[in-house]
Amino acid sequence: MKKAKDKATSDAVEILHRRYVRGDAKKLAELEAIRADNAVARKIYDLRTKAGLSQRELAKLVGTSASAICRLEDADYEGHSLAMLNRIAEALDRKVEIWFVPLRHDSPRPVLA
Repeated sequence: MKKAKDKATSDAVEILHRRYVRGDAKKLAELEAIRADNAVARKIYDLRTKAGLSQRELAKLVGTSASAICRLEDADYEGHSLAMLNRIAEALDRKVEIWFVPLRHDSPRPVLA
């Protein structure tokens, strides 16, 4: 049976994805973890800057160091704790919500209550 040919693209990200990630479950999992860490870092940064706070000012409100806030805003940082996220949220008059979303839409799994 013939393999379906991909539609031609000039999108560099899509080309790299096709070449290095697609079809490799381990690489796909790593990519999702990187995206999650980046999303948390970006959210902390966005909330802090919208509040008009420096890293040092937020750190004082949270009860930590400016270097800790800097690490939390780094997309490569993997040590986000729920406790620290809750402290940051409280300092910024927010709350943390956690969502569990399906990884794939084509393979539904039973949800246990």
